[in-house]
Amino acid sequence: MLNENIKAIRKSKGLSQQELAVKLNVVRQTVSKWEQGLSVPDSDMLLSLSEVLETPVSTLLGENVMEKEADDLKAISAKLEVINLQLAQRKSARRKFIHCLLILTCVIIIAIFTMLFLLGSSYLEWDHSDPEITVLKVAVLSLEWLFVRVAPIILIGLITGIVLTRKKE
Repeated sequence: MLNENIKAIRKSKGLSQQELAVKLNVVRQTVSKWEQGLSVPDSDMLLSLSEVLETPVSTLLGENVMEKEADDLKAISAKLEVINLQLAQRKSARRKFIHCLLILTCVIIIAIFTMLFLLGSSYLEWDHSDPEITVLKVAVLSLEWLFVRVAPIILIGLITGIVLTRKKE
């Protein structure tokens, strides 16, 4: 276990056997023997090895580093799963919000159409002889004319959006 941990941690730190040997003031063959399990470092060397690899001695002597990395991968996978679930919930909430907004806009457009229909266009009976009111009357007439021409196209787009954003089960 010690030999596997030394090798795994050395490689994770990006060190070659030679570089580790230089930092520990030993020959490369000594590091190679440790990693092959042919010999073990003494207690002083184990402390030096721990400092150079920036790893606790308990980790060097304890559990297998590969298993720990597998546990880390499991933890990362679990976190990614939670993040993906949160993103899916946000996307669903956003879709629902947009769906409701589209429906509300359709209702508003239909309400305005109904109001115009029930009230009738009174601009035909307006007296345009007063120049001060004529500008206001022309503005209202222009808005009504534009609404009647453009709103059906917008309404079709909104209904298409409602169909596309509905919850599919």
